[in-house]
Amino acid sequence: MNKDEIRNALLNNEITREELENAMNEASRGPMVFGYARVSTRGQAEKGNSLEAQENELREAGADKIYSDVFTGAKIDRPKLKKLLSEIRPGDTLVVCKLDRISRTANDGYELVKGLVDSGVVVNILNIGLVDTTPIGSLLLHVLLAFAEFERNLIRDRMMEGRQIARQRPDYREGRPRKFSNEQVELAIELKNSGRTMAEVSKATGISQKTIYRAINRLKAENMSSKDADKK
Repeated sequence: MNKDEIRNALLNNEITREELENAMNEASRGPMVFGYARVSTRGQAEKGNSLEAQENELREAGADKIYSDVFTGAKIDRPKLKKLLSEIRPGDTLVVCKLDRISRTANDGYELVKGLVDSGVVVNILNIGLVDTTPIGSLLLHVLLAFAEFERNLIRDRMMEGRQIARQRPDYREGRPRKFSNEQVELAIELKNSGRTMAEVSKATGISQKTIYRAINRLKAENMSSKDADKK
C-alpha cells in the first residue's frame, strides 16, 4: 500500500489505527531481502533441502525475513509464498536456495519470476545467481524450470514403474514396509507359545507387544479361513 492508498483508506474509514501504523511502517521502510524456503514434507532432509538447511543458507545470503511452506512444488496454494508476494515490492530482493523451491512447474515458475523481475524485484537463486529478463536470461530460466519439471516427472514415473513391478511379487503389501521379517515374527510367536510372557518375548526379540498380538490374531484368522475352506 503506497502513501496515496493509505491516505484514501484513512479518509474513507477503511483502515484501523493498527493497520495504518503497519502500512506507514511498510511505506517508509527501505529495501529488504526476503527469503523463501519450501519442502514437500516436514521431515524432508535429502540433498540439503530441509527447512533448517534452506533457512540457514538464506540467512547467510542476507535474508531479513524468511517465509517457509511445507507443500509440493506443483501445488498452487502456498500461503507463506502468497504472503511474501503481498509484501515484496520494487527494490526488494527475493532469495531462494534453488529454482525448484519456487515452483517445479515450468510455466508457473517462469511467470512468477518474470513478473517479479519486471516489477523491479531482484531475484537471486543461490545455486544459479541473479535472474534477468534479457533474451538469454529468459531462455536460461525456461530451460532450468523445464528441466526441474522433467526431473520431477521422471522421478514420479520411476516410482510408479517400481510400484507396478513390486505388485507382481507374492509378498507385496501396500503401505509402509514391515520393520520385521516374517521369520522374526514367527520366532516371536514360537517363544510366546513356549510359555514365555509377552513382555519377555518383546524384550528378547525387540518386536513390540502390539505387533506380536497382531501377528497372532492374523495367524488365527488365517487358520480359521483354512479350516472353513477344508469343510467346503
